[in-house]
Amino acid sequence: MQAQPMDKQRNILVTAALPYANGSIHLGHLVGYIQADIWTRFQKMRGHQCTFVCGDDSHGTPIMIKAEQLGITPEEMILQVHQEHHADFNDFAVSFDNFYTTHSPENQALAEQVYRALIERDDIAVRTIKQFFDPQKQMFLPDRYVKGVCPRCKTADQYGDSCEACGATYAPTELINPTSTLSGATPVEKESEHFFFKLPKYEEALKRWTQSDHLQPQVKNKLDEWFETGLKEWDISRDAPYFGFQIPGNPGKFFYVWLDAPIGYIASFKNYCERNKQLRFEDYWNKDSEAELYHFIGKDIIYFHALFWPAMLQGADFRTPTAIFANGFLTIGGHKMSKSRGTFITARQYLEHLHPEYLRYYFAAKLNSHIEDIDLNFDDFLQRINSDLVGKVVNIASRCSRFINKNFANKLSVSLPENHLFEQFTLAGNSIAALFEAREFNQAIREIMALADKANQYIDQEKPWQSIKDPEQQLHTHEVCSLGINLFRILMTYLKPILPNLAMDIEAFLNIAPMTWENRLQPLQSHSIKPFKPLLQRITEAQINGVKQLAEQAKPQATSTTSPKKTKPETLAETIQIDDFSKVDLRIAKILSAEHVEGADKLLKIQVDLGTETRQIFAGIKSAYEPEQLVGKLTVVVANLAPRKMRFGMSEGMILCAGDNSGLWIVSPDSGAKPGMQVK
Repeated sequence: MQAQPMDKQRNILVTAALPYANGSIHLGHLVGYIQADIWTRFQKMRGHQCTFVCGDDSHGTPIMIKAEQLGITPEEMILQVHQEHHADFNDFAVSFDNFYTTHSPENQALAEQVYRALIERDDIAVRTIKQFFDPQKQMFLPDRYVKGVCPRCKTADQYGDSCEACGATYAPTELINPTSTLSGATPVEKESEHFFFKLPKYEEALKRWTQSDHLQPQVKNKLDEWFETGLKEWDISRDAPYFGFQIPGNPGKFFYVWLDAPIGYIASFKNYCERNKQLRFEDYWNKDSEAELYHFIGKDIIYFHALFWPAMLQGADFRTPTAIFANGFLTIGGHKMSKSRGTFITARQYLEHLHPEYLRYYFAAKLNSHIEDIDLNFDDFLQRINSDLVGKVVNIASRCSRFINKNFANKLSVSLPENHLFEQFTLAGNSIAALFEAREFNQAIREIMALADKANQYIDQEKPWQSIKDPEQQLHTHEVCSLGINLFRILMTYLKPILPNLAMDIEAFLNIAPMTWENRLQPLQSHSIKPFKPLLQRITEAQINGVKQLAEQAKPQATSTTSPKKTKPETLAETIQIDDFSKVDLRIAKILSAEHVEGADKLLKIQVDLGTETRQIFAGIKSAYEPEQLVGKLTVVVANLAPRKMRFGMSEGMILCAGDNSGLWIVSPDSGAKPGMQVK
């Protein structure tokens, strides 16, 4: 049986989600970038023309405001952040062919080109809307810059778009006692003329596109829910002051960041083509392009990429993506990344204590083609690296090379024994390649480690440390150790997309040209290698603790003053009568199960036992509890609240919570209470 030959060369363009230029790269960001980088490196190893581009998302109100706080211009700030991001990606071996910025002449020209094309198609509507305006800062306020009391459940300190307590969504103008988070002033309503992209015009075309093979099954299902509620026109404009591109012919009006951000993919590639004349821009972005285009993104930005983006591209006569691949979030030790919990770790904090490729390997061992959150458990992390990489893979080279170096003048044998073992390792490359192609990295790792076990078993069986003592066994020992080195090279070929820097060190040690998927088929015979040097070190508890301590030190610290600052009491809701209160049926409930809700940042899906029935409730308490913490607890629910259809499903009640600026707590009864009891 022979290993399968490589497919014909493909032309592939890969993009990764644009990091926002107002903060550092953290480990959660790296999940998507490492996934995309592994896939891209694999394609290049297969001999395909594969280009990988990205860039900073450099516009928007948050950048303008942060730059003002720092006392620098937005341009200065995004340049500083760009340099920091670029260094982090380089140190984690994320190999962009071009890492650019959306604040570029190419992006401005392309954004204006897209806008004019949509105007010509009558895809832009202009109408007057009412928005909150900060009279002190003299600016319109985005939803997240307004806080107030939730109009549904009356919880204080909620953002202007949704309530973290009850999960309700609303317009910021519906908030009770709204305030600007920028100045503390009470915002006023003010009219402004805005520009809207007529997304509903593309509904049928989008349904056809989303039901093809462009999206993961979970994304298709989510889009079906959005189609059921109907697509809405999309506000693509913002008012001055705003850091971004001005809309042509409309002074004081700017493109909303989410219009020009994805166009940044096109701009980054165009910039690369201008410097690399071997690629033609039109071959990849024209409507009839035969090249492949893949977007790797986080699950939180699916809506923009799977609806707005393909509609904009169609409207502007650009090609649409071949596929969009979304990844889940990262938790650390089972908890959401959080500065207050000491689980928020930046890329640079990690690098101060641990090898970057350890994280690449760990993520690969967890990642698959589904949209699943992955957990970084440091005990598991230490065990996997020390056992798999150091104890299994690198150990093969260490065990065999010492005999080659010491007893055989650094030269491998002329022939190899056990040809079936070499063939078994090379043939495995066909199934491993299929797994890499399908982004089933965790399964690929399992196959590679199973091969590593076989190689170690072979060496244990042949015992070269014993046979080397027998002069009559010298040739056999030479061949056994040479085969071990060849098996090690094949394993590292398969691991090269994941561990590119280690692979380069091994290429130097083996004295070979860069490893490709094809040259694994040819064994190294009568070939000189270099003296072996340690390639990887085991992780220690001290290194792990060092990373944890940095995260702990980054926790927000309470500031003390000689005269404590008085806090403004939360405004009480307007008074009600006893008859109003008697309408509310409060019941004791036992939480049977709880789980994260895909696509929701704040909600948990909870099943409760009310004594005589079970109910499903969506509660906005994800920031306070992990699902497993809630199972088995007793709590109080509003049992006669009318069921409410949310885009995630039907919510059949409300869990009572208490909260302030420091957090949320579910209301629980004393011991002795039972499910179904009425709260009186």
